Amino acid sequence: MVLLLFSSIVYRQRNKVKKEKTNVEREKQRSDELLLNILPANVAEELKSTGTASAKHFDHVTVLFTDFISFTTVSQQLGAQELVDELHACFKGFDEIITKYNIEKIKTIGDAYLAVCGLPLADEKHAENVVRAALEIREFMKQRRENFGAKTFEIRIGINSGSVVAGIVGVKKFAYDIWGDTVNTAARMEQNSEAGKINISETTYALVKDRFSCEYRGELDAKNKGKLAMYFVEKIELLRQV
Repeated sequence: MVLLLFSSIVYRQRNKVKKEKTNVEREKQRSDELLLNILPANVAEELKSTGTASAKHFDHVTVLFTDFISFTTVSQQLGAQELVDELHACFKGFDEIITKYNIEKIKTIGDAYLAVCGLPLADEKHAENVVRAALEIREFMKQRRENFGAKTFEIRIGINSGSVVAGIVGVKKFAYDIWGDTVNTAARMEQNSEAGKINISETTYALVKDRFSCEYRGELDAKNKGKLAMYFVEKIELLRQV
């Protein structure tokens, strides 16, 4: 009898330990998944293993900015939940597109969307990847306009290539972000774009001109940047010469 009682206690204790271990593993998995939602994989790994992640300089990246130029008009036609649902549908579509091209989403700022290719891992096709993604994003939004009409947004897109600094900011609510003149110029490309257009800088144009047909727009005034050469990317992709 005593032996049976002892065995029962041991069994229950082992069961309790097993359940606690399973719960800990489940919580760890959830924590890892949440971390990967806001940080690149290798940055998340560095943060978990060392408790910190150092800022890094990346010489060759391409930055993508998008913005909804009809945001105010559309938002006035939608209820609060409808507006959030529409933004979610658009940004979810963008996320799915950029994932195919090894592009890292940085953040959304209101109705703006910021992403970059070439970090945290180098990619020699960073400019080409971003232009391809931009073309798909433009087509995605065109389809939404055709399906939903005035209840969705018109988009403009800006792209620039160069170097950036990337790192984590914040403590309780930390975020992975990028800084530098390359980012600022990409924002100016977006601001000087037009509805349904992809506006790229001279630097990006030099990297993709053999792959995509581009229209030179001339040198246009950009806020705090003076005059900058700009190009619209057309949908036609040039064939490589054999």
